[in-house]
Amino acid sequence: MHDADLTPNAANHAPLTPLIFLDRAADVYPRRTAIVHGALRQTWGETRERCRRLASALLRRGLQRGDVVAVMLPNVPAMVEAHFGVPLAGLVLNALNTRLDTESLAYMLAHGGARAVLVDPELAGVMRSAVELAVQQGLPAPLVVDVAEAQFDVAGPRIGSLDYEALLAEGDSADALPGVGDEWDSIALNYTSGTTGKPKGVVYSHRGAYANAVSNILEWDMPKHPVYLWTLPMFHCNGWCFPWTVAARAGVNVCLRKVEAQAIFERIRSEGVTHYCGAPIVHNLLVNAPAELKTGIAQTVRAMVAGAAPPAAMIEGLHGMGFELTHVYGLTEVYGPASVCAWQADWDDLPLSERARLNARQGVRYHLQDGTTVLDPGTMQPVPHDGETMGEVMFRGNIMMKGYLANPQATAAAFAGGWFHTGDLAVVDPDGYIKIKDRSKDIIISGGENISSIEVEDVLYRHPAVMVAGVVAMPDPKWGETPCAFVELKPGAQAAEEDIIDFCRKHLAGFKVPRRVVFGEMPKTSTGKIQKYTLRARARSRDAIDV
Repeated sequence: MHDADLTPNAANHAPLTPLIFLDRAADVYPRRTAIVHGALRQTWGETRERCRRLASALLRRGLQRGDVVAVMLPNVPAMVEAHFGVPLAGLVLNALNTRLDTESLAYMLAHGGARAVLVDPELAGVMRSAVELAVQQGLPAPLVVDVAEAQFDVAGPRIGSLDYEALLAEGDSADALPGVGDEWDSIALNYTSGTTGKPKGVVYSHRGAYANAVSNILEWDMPKHPVYLWTLPMFHCNGWCFPWTVAARAGVNVCLRKVEAQAIFERIRSEGVTHYCGAPIVHNLLVNAPAELKTGIAQTVRAMVAGAAPPAAMIEGLHGMGFELTHVYGLTEVYGPASVCAWQADWDDLPLSERARLNARQGVRYHLQDGTTVLDPGTMQPVPHDGETMGEVMFRGNIMMKGYLANPQATAAAFAGGWFHTGDLAVVDPDGYIKIKDRSKDIIISGGENISSIEVEDVLYRHPAVMVAGVVAMPDPKWGETPCAFVELKPGAQAAEEDIIDFCRKHLAGFKVPRRVVFGEMPKTSTGKIQKYTLRARARSRDAIDV
């Protein structure tokens, strides 16, 4: 009864949103650099003004609260600005995968109901076709805006009714903006890969984006004014919420149009980069780069890896470069990372190989995530912490999607039993850390024995000639399935199939050794993940039907 008369009001309650980080950075550090792109140096004060003008212009163009603005952009300044300008107008940001085909993009535009589209000239060709197809499918013609590239020589057609700078000129940074009425309001729409059917539209709230942006700071002990290099695509889970994280620390967004080893190392040196993120393939690219590219880096560089379990060889390689690695894990539905392999002080004195093994685990829940666990999906009971009993990784808490857009059945299935079901199979070690063994569809069942493709891949990555490895099931008349390894060799390296198989025999039980090795460039998604469904089709596995 003592608090019966204590109620929320404007003085003691405000909806949680990452948009407040922009105002704080601009108020406190207006002259500090916010964005670097080629010769461009843009301050936080200038960035806020441009974001507010973008919001104002979109509203003056007739867009209304809840409308979707799609962006087809690489990691350029306008992409950073869209993460603030679009939601400042009460609109929903839909960052599109820049490597998708026309049909997939058209589906997303139509399904999300995009009212406006921002497009880079390099991507304008496919986007023009996608918009045309979406309109044929019933989408009202959206406002299309060309985002010119002023810093680099990028060719492409103009497909919009105006360009980005002209749009901003229509807005006024002094306009009153609608603000966030409820932290449950949608801030972003992201589509899943759609490898087993139509992509699902994952809807993010302001509350969830705020929680994950802050958790990123806490998990990384990120100091004020970090220099963050955009190796991770901002279209991927909104860059794991790092556009908002960097603003919260008044840091520097170092933009990068393409992920190339030379460009990355040049910017690490020239801009004093302190942080970057990426899938294992991005880090592997740096580990295996020529030694001359890696010289002259004086500052500590902190790397964050997710997207797939990092092989121990990659972890050891980054350590040898002097980079500090944080391993996180998550999915689109949990805003990118939502668990972390939190480092323990007593690991410092262990051999490097053991430290790498421990750091390859998916770990424990993020600071602001309520729960991360491994449950038996049949009973919904926790598995023993014995490092052997497998269950399904599940999440719940504030770092969780609102649900799937216009797909109540999929939303209900994903949240069955009060937990989000990831589809990832894992064990829990005695110390409470989660270790993923495989995706449920990637487990290889050979003669009744389960084989983790991740375990086999980890061995393959230790071979000195292997750059990238992927393992899937291959039909076998005797055993049902056996492992088939796909290998991409390092530049200039040579290895025969028997060399790879012999190497695996030294490190794996006999039934886990690949029976076949296929050499060639690995099919990858735009975020660096290996396309396992493509490999399954090539291996003619039983799961190839899921493509």
